[in-house]
Amino acid sequence: MKVIVLGSGCAKCQSTAATIERVARACDVGIELTKITDPAEIQRRGVTATPAVIVDGVIVHRGGIPSHQKVEAWLKPKPLDLLAHPTRHLFFTGKGGVGKTSLSTAVALYLADTGQRVLLVSTDAASNLDEMLGVELKNTPTPVPHTQGLWVLNIDPDNAAESYRQRVVAQMEADASDAELATVREQLSGACTTEIASFDEFASLLSEDDEHYDHIVFDTAPTGHTLRLLSLPKAWSGFLAGNDRGASCLGPHSGLKMREVRFKAALDALGDPARTTVVLVTRPESGALAEAARTSEELRELGLHNQRLVVNGVFHASDRHDAIACAIEALGTAAMDAPPGNLTALPEDRVPLRAFDTVGLPALRALLFHDAAPPSAEKPLAMRPVKQGSGLASLADELARAGRGLIMVMGKGGVGKTTIAAALAIGLVKRGKTVHLSTTDPAAHLSGTLAGEVAGLRVDRIDPIAETQRYVDRIMAAKGPKLDAQERALMLEDLRSPCTEEVAVFHAFSRVVSEGRSAFVVLDTAPTGHSLLLMDATGAYHRQMMREFEGQASGRVVTPLMRLQDPEYTRIILVTLPEITPVSQAAALQDDLRRAEIEPFAWVVNKSVLAAGTTDPLLAARLQGEHMQMERVSGGLSKRTFVVPWMVRPPIGYSELSNLVSG
Repeated sequence: MKVIVLGSGCAKCQSTAATIERVARACDVGIELTKITDPAEIQRRGVTATPAVIVDGVIVHRGGIPSHQKVEAWLKPKPLDLLAHPTRHLFFTGKGGVGKTSLSTAVALYLADTGQRVLLVSTDAASNLDEMLGVELKNTPTPVPHTQGLWVLNIDPDNAAESYRQRVVAQMEADASDAELATVREQLSGACTTEIASFDEFASLLSEDDEHYDHIVFDTAPTGHTLRLLSLPKAWSGFLAGNDRGASCLGPHSGLKMREVRFKAALDALGDPARTTVVLVTRPESGALAEAARTSEELRELGLHNQRLVVNGVFHASDRHDAIACAIEALGTAAMDAPPGNLTALPEDRVPLRAFDTVGLPALRALLFHDAAPPSAEKPLAMRPVKQGSGLASLADELARAGRGLIMVMGKGGVGKTTIAAALAIGLVKRGKTVHLSTTDPAAHLSGTLAGEVAGLRVDRIDPIAETQRYVDRIMAAKGPKLDAQERALMLEDLRSPCTEEVAVFHAFSRVVSEGRSAFVVLDTAPTGHSLLLMDATGAYHRQMMREFEGQASGRVVTPLMRLQDPEYTRIILVTLPEITPVSQAAALQDDLRRAEIEPFAWVVNKSVLAAGTTDPLLAARLQGEHMQMERVSGGLSKRTFVVPWMVRPPIGYSELSNLVSG
């Protein structure tokens, strides 16, 4: 290992060199130590504060005497190969629930502990970074307490949208009339403005060469929404390149044109392997690996070729007589032994399943290291019965009594919403009901979960591409005949805006919601953050309709929001896992829904190992936390609680799903 100490040769420089040599001996690490005192050479290497330290070509320290802990982190083997030579931008993405937030935060903390200046950014509207780090998330960089060199920032959609509105309106005010300003403010009130404003914040972090941070680590939303976010630089750059007139749904086009250079810089940064690495996080599960493979291909099509794979939560049973533990291990091993072909070419790291929840700095620091203290063997907990409800069969019975209506299955990514939605739909069909099963999730796992057709069940998805084309065709058919060729070309150009997709998806969602008047509709929603944005669009549409019909026939207007607020029409099922973070996020989602006057009907606690029964020491250590979360849900968060045990056989296909809802 080559270590260079740069400085004038002062006492601090000498102390730094001595500390490095002392720690190297204690860690039994061989180093080749060089001292550079020539000011010109120090400046040539980009060092502005001394003493500075370079380890294997990477500047790890600037100014002051490094601590023993920092030096030890430089010299010890890296816990993950991706940390050997990390790029400036690290994007963590993957299927919901695979551990993106835990891993991205642990990596950011590790880099900060080694002397790097790191900004950790969440692009997930449902982020739980605040709970993990014990700091309030803001839309400005906030230092993380009890760390050095780590800041956290949350791209808050509402704040981003308001800042965007102010910038666009301020740019117009000098030359615009009151009527024009009012029109623009109305145009800027839609959900698509929220998306582009969030993207604008995201693009600024990529396009600006801010020397304040050595690394920017992005903790992204679940896969489908991350792909949407990462595709926007290309989409907006193309839209702006061919459009130099008119107004989009975001207000005057100059509001976007002034960001064109930034979007181009963001696109360049994303495609530069020297600056950006995409870390595909997955679990040792066939479904998660398959999604990682699909994501990898889609990212390559967007020009992001520098990718790595991290398999999180790898489990090895220590009790070979425990059928549950051995089944969990066997499923994981089988999935990792036969990954999709395109993943085999990616550099790979594996992180073991831990006995602890990754909340708090000590747990996050321990997450990456293979020698983390193993759990002590605990006496298995006897499961006390949950106070309410039972399994999915009882929930299906309750839902069937209504005869018709909308059933929305919601929750954090990775908690099993799709499985629960598919099982409930089959349960209603088995009880003689007509059912339409659909999804708003761009990642769309329904077909893989059902693994075939089911008699009496209509299955589809709200396809953003198809819905956008349908919306564009409808608008052009309605308004095009009244326009001349130039006006039609301008309208079609305006409809090429990526924001059109958000509007089209909302219209499709509204159409599906209305079907609950005559049959059962089971809607598998996208992960929490994106579902909340869809709810915002629903609320905005409701307010617009109430304004337009005020004093007229508003009493006869029924908006999608009003249907969602009607407990006789809509039943919201919140799905969670018996872990602290998913439960906290489900509770936060419930609070958001209640603020919109939407009351959840029931909670489903999915994949309960406690309910399945196990004696494995590692799993037993996790059961204590699971038991606390079970009590937390049934003891006050939920009016109705239903529990689904962890299944030895994955609940895929009609037979397995049917078993979940059979009495």
